[in-house]
Amino acid sequence: MIILKSTEEIAMMREAGKILAACHQEIAGMLKPGITTWEIDQFAEKFMLAHGATPEQKGYHGYPYATCASVNDVICHGFPKQEPLKDGDIVTIDMVVNLNGWLADSAWSYGIGNISEQASNLLETTKESLFKGIEMAVAGNRIGDVAHAVQTLAESRGFSIVRDFIGHGIGSEMHEKPDVPHYGPAGKGPRIKEGMVFTIEPMLNTGSYRTKVDADGWTARTIDGGLSAQYEHTIAITSNGPVILTEL
Repeated sequence: MIILKSTEEIAMMREAGKILAACHQEIAGMLKPGITTWEIDQFAEKFMLAHGATPEQKGYHGYPYATCASVNDVICHGFPKQEPLKDGDIVTIDMVVNLNGWLADSAWSYGIGNISEQASNLLETTKESLFKGIEMAVAGNRIGDVAHAVQTLAESRGFSIVRDFIGHGIGSEMHEKPDVPHYGPAGKGPRIKEGMVFTIEPMLNTGSYRTKVDADGWTARTIDGGLSAQYEHTIAITSNGPVILTEL
């Protein structure tokens, strides 16, 4: 069942989203060669707590950290580590903020120091594909219209779309309906309605879209060692179109 949110509930999620966006902004200024994703994770948790919020990911099905930190060939759900980031790395930081029981979810990818042209193109295309998807997230369209827009742009640039991890509804629970894939034909899937709140979070790879999961049961990697990037916003569907809840 898809739970439609009231204007008041969306406003509360927007406040959570502002905290999340501000945290990403601070992290962007910290990321450079030599810093560790463990340090970033510690900062993010303290930032949330200082703003009256909590990290929803921590403890979710036993997940031990406030953030996911996915470096280079890690697609998503990477554990923060004490290994320093190196010049040329790319890293995705994914966070879910809980503010008074209402959630906001956003991931952002960053280049560390001087990155390759391929990595730069990957980051640019992944971000653009997110916003192409958001453009299609209007009442009356279908979820498949969002998915098709993302896939069309990504594949036109030579990148592949991860199938195993998708966007999702969100509210007082981290994962609600509808499922929001980033691939597939237009005109399919649930009708988008005013009051829906969901994430769009394309993950693009330089090689195959196929994935493998490490022995820790969480860390998902590209099957061929290619690079992966992800950009994610939480959006609300309104009569005036999609509203991004996870930006300042």
